[in-house]
Amino acid sequence: MKKILFIEDEESLQRAMGSMLEQKKMQILKALNGEDGLNIAKKETPDLILLDLILPKKNGFEVLGELKKDPGTKDIPIIVLTNLEGSTDIERALALGATTYLVKANYTLEDIMAKIESVLEHK
Repeated sequence: MKKILFIEDEESLQRAMGSMLEQKKMQILKALNGEDGLNIAKKETPDLILLDLILPKKNGFEVLGELKKDPGTKDIPIIVLTNLEGSTDIERALALGATTYLVKANYTLEDIMAKIESVLEHK
């Protein structure tokens, strides 16, 4: 069973994505802030991380940077899922090691699920 960590402070989105992942027989781990997300990632070593950038305690850029520097988590694919759509933010996230960058407003849950499955297939 694939383990997906969703680091997102919007609980309704977490619930919706969580139930979709569970329907696909994937285990969902949830964190509502960057600090908890980082701790869960290091402890659980998920198969994939969905990461928001605007988070309490530690922002997504910090989380991404720390995960990619850590030998235990550096190879985990990370899909950034955020509302930040500036080219600077996109370039920064990709430079830090994000696998894919998705702007929430531009994708349905089904699109996001397809992207998750695609990344896991190519892992």
